[in-house]
Amino acid sequence: MTPSSAALDTHTHAYTALRPRLFGIAYRMLGSRADADDVLQDAWLRWHRTDPTTVQSVEAWLVTVVTRLSIDRLRAAKAEREAYVGWWLPEPLVAPDEATPEAAAELASDLSLAFLWVLERLSPDERAAFLLRQVFDHDYAEVAALLGKSEAACRQMVHRASQRVQQERPRFEVPKDAHRRLLQKFVQAARSGEREAIKALLSDDVQVIGDGGGKVPSFLHVVRGADRIANLYWAAAKRHAQDDWVYRMAQINGEPGLLRYLNGRLESAQAFVSDGEQILAIYAVRNPDKLAGITSPG
Repeated sequence: MTPSSAALDTHTHAYTALRPRLFGIAYRMLGSRADADDVLQDAWLRWHRTDPTTVQSVEAWLVTVVTRLSIDRLRAAKAEREAYVGWWLPEPLVAPDEATPEAAAELASDLSLAFLWVLERLSPDERAAFLLRQVFDHDYAEVAALLGKSEAACRQMVHRASQRVQQERPRFEVPKDAHRRLLQKFVQAARSGEREAIKALLSDDVQVIGDGGGKVPSFLHVVRGADRIANLYWAAAKRHAQDDWVYRMAQINGEPGLLRYLNGRLESAQAFVSDGEQILAIYAVRNPDKLAGITSPG
């Protein structure tokens, strides 16, 4: 039966209203805006071909479709990511530091690059079960129905995933103002090239994870230690005139971060984990494909 124009109109509005939530699921599953948008487009086409009068809950129907499409796409992407040159980091979602996020659900909690980095260690089904239960607050009966598994199996998956995430994710809840102030100090030290000033802002066991995708130079291994990382920023400052570098504060996946430009061109998007006093980890996305949608400073 072909849906009536009125019904399609009504459910087009319903889809639009749910899109931020659907994007939040797809992006957290895939770590890629482009892949998440593709999943949502596919879900929309399927929804468009469905008679909305036969659907009991639009939200449940769309969440199910988006989740299953995301699982399928993530399974396919796993092989590609295993062949990726160096570390694979998510495509950052960037907004101006003082701007209202484009959609609250997109930049809500548990969206940081550090969190998504941990989720990469989960299987697609574990990742879906964990996100649906712990981030989007679905009960186990809903998760089981969405994934086509028993409630007991879903509970076990969520338990295993929660243990893994708790072991590896940052344990600090830092107010954004404190995080921002620390980054402002870091920018001043990095631009000046004062090695000791940079080092003073880093924890002894700080680490840098870089993603160049084989297209620009980056680290093939995790770089650890305040001395080594201070030297990296010191060397970068010494290779170019101070005015060649521009650091701009931005919201990166909902948290204060830095966009670093070299001679007017975006060189990296850098996300930071801190305890409010020192920087504990830096996630530097340098792959130009992942930076292409980020606007340059005016």
